[in-house]
Amino acid sequence: MNLSAIFIQTLNTTLPVFALVFVGIAMRRAGWVDDRFVSAASKIVFKGSMPALIFVSIVGADLSEAIRPGMLAYFGLGTLVSFIVIWAWAIWRVPHHQRGVYTQGAFRGNCGIMGLALAQNMYGDFGLSAGSVLVGEVILIYNVLAVIVLTWYQPGESADWRSISRGVITNPLIVATLASIAVAASGLPMPAWLMTSGDYFAQLTLPLALICIGGALSVRALYEARGVALSASVIKMTIVPGVAVVGGWLLGFAPRELGLMFLYFACPTAAASFIMVEAMGGDAKLAANIVALTTLMASLTMTAGVFVLKATGVI
Repeated sequence: MNLSAIFIQTLNTTLPVFALVFVGIAMRRAGWVDDRFVSAASKIVFKGSMPALIFVSIVGADLSEAIRPGMLAYFGLGTLVSFIVIWAWAIWRVPHHQRGVYTQGAFRGNCGIMGLALAQNMYGDFGLSAGSVLVGEVILIYNVLAVIVLTWYQPGESADWRSISRGVITNPLIVATLASIAVAASGLPMPAWLMTSGDYFAQLTLPLALICIGGALSVRALYEARGVALSASVIKMTIVPGVAVVGGWLLGFAPRELGLMFLYFACPTAAASFIMVEAMGGDAKLAANIVALTTLMASLTMTAGVFVLKATGVI
C-alpha cells in the first residue's frame, strides 16, 4: 500500500470522529445546543447508552479476543509509570498550587468516548470489544490516580475515600464491563429482541457523546492556554503515546494491540478531569484550558500518529 492510500485510510479512520466534535462546536455557536442539552445528553450517554454499548459489544464478542491480559497489564503499568514521571516533572517545573491539575491533565485521557470511537473505526468488532474491556480498567486507574494527586495538593480539602470507592465501584461503565464479561463467560443466551434493542440504544452513544464534547468545548480557552497548559498538553498528546508505543513495540505486541494502545494513550484529556478539579477546589481554569487544547490538538496528533505507525508497518 502506497503512502497516499495509507493517508486516505487514516483520514477515513479519524475524520468521522473529529468531524462530529466540530459539528458540536458549530451547533453550540449556532445556538442549537446549550449547557442544558450537553448536561442531559452526557447523562444519557454515561448512565445509559454507553453501558449498553459496552454490554452488547462484549456479550457478542469472543472473550479470548476481547480480553488481552498482556495488553491490559501493559496499559495499566504504562499509565502508572507515566503518572509518576509526570508528577516528578511537575514538582520540578510547575508552581506548587498547579501541580495536581497539571499531572492529571497530562495523563488522563478521554478513552471512554474518543478512544472507543476510534478503536471501532479502525478495528471494527475487535476494537469495540477489546476497547470496551480496556475502558473498565481505564476508569478505575484514572479515577484513583487523579484523586491521589489532586488531594495531595489540596491541603484544605480531605478526600472522602469511602464515597470515592463507592463511586468507582458503582460506575455504570465498570458495572457494564463486569456484567457483560460474566454473561459472556457463562454462555447464557440472551434474547434476540433484547440484544437488538440494546444495539439500537447503543448506537446513540458515540455520535451523541462526540457532539457533546464539541458543544462543551470552550474555544475561548484556547487563547488562554499557554505556559503550563501547553506543556501538559504536549506531554499528553505526543510524549506519552510515543513512548508507550515504542515500549509496546519493543516488547513484541501484535499490531492490533499496538494500534489500540496508541489510540488510548493518545486520547485528549478527559472532560471529567475538569469536573473533578472544580469539585475539589483546584485551578479549574487550567483544567479547562488543558481539556480544550488537547481536544483540538488531537485531530492533528492522532491522525499523524496513526499515519506514521501504518506507514512504517508498526500497526
